[in-house]
Amino acid sequence: MVDSTAQVELMLAARHRGQGHGTAALDAVVDLAFGELPMYRLTAETHTDNTPALAVLAKAGFTQEGVSRAACLHRSRRHDLAVFSLLRPEWEELNRPRAWDA
Repeated sequence: MVDSTAQVELMLAARHRGQGHGTAALDAVVDLAFGELPMYRLTAETHTDNTPALAVLAKAGFTQEGVSRAACLHRSRRHDLAVFSLLRPEWEELNRPRAWDA
């Protein structure tokens, strides 16, 4: 946190996927980071073929910065990672209720 940057990671059990829990959890963490903590930049990564996670990150306002090729070894297979970030000014411009308003 020395440079006001943190990495966000989100993992849901299969039975909880597709119900909006990931979006709600990510929004709450993002709101905490920018609304209560002195964060300026959040980063996140996911497999490039993880369509649901890519959608959740985009919906939360994250921007894809690039791809880290073959950066993850998962179940004996190499995966490319999509690299995302969200900056405080971008969060401030998001037009959605904040977690504390719910």
